[in-house]
Amino acid sequence: MAKISEVFDGAAAIAKGMSVTFKEMMRPTLTEDYPEAPPKFQERYRGVHQLQRDENGLEKCVACFLCAAACPADCIYIEAAENTDALRISGGERYAKVYNIDYNRCIFCGYCVEACPTDAITHGHGFEIASYNTSTLIYRKEQMLVPIPEGAHFPLKADESPGAGGGH
Repeated sequence: MAKISEVFDGAAAIAKGMSVTFKEMMRPTLTEDYPEAPPKFQERYRGVHQLQRDENGLEKCVACFLCAAACPADCIYIEAAENTDALRISGGERYAKVYNIDYNRCIFCGYCVEACPTDAITHGHGFEIASYNTSTLIYRKEQMLVPIPEGAHFPLKADESPGAGGGH
């Protein structure tokens, strides 16, 4: 008696699975026109990282190393340097002189983004990073920095002020 109920349960499971399959077969096929039409991403998509700037064009990264400490893949390398009065790179005392992410190791977990106290590192929507040469998968700070905002005066030197026409 128990074997008969097992057979009926198995047949019911197969029928349920086949009904899902037949239902999907009747739906229209969705085709993306990639690369002609850019793909649409969800807001939370985790793509290639971006290093953000503030409204004055200064880098938000203050080289606190929290992103590197939070990274489970150990793919973030940072070298810090001090800001000077003559040349200010970030709003803090230090800035990231070197900021590298090794995409050979990165798992796009987002822990670095969550750990950053200044919101300096974020996920962009870039996804086309495939390469036959693994050395090109080490992204440097210059590749990840967003452009200087329009109207920003950066970098400021000690003898310049924002209204003096000295910035870019």
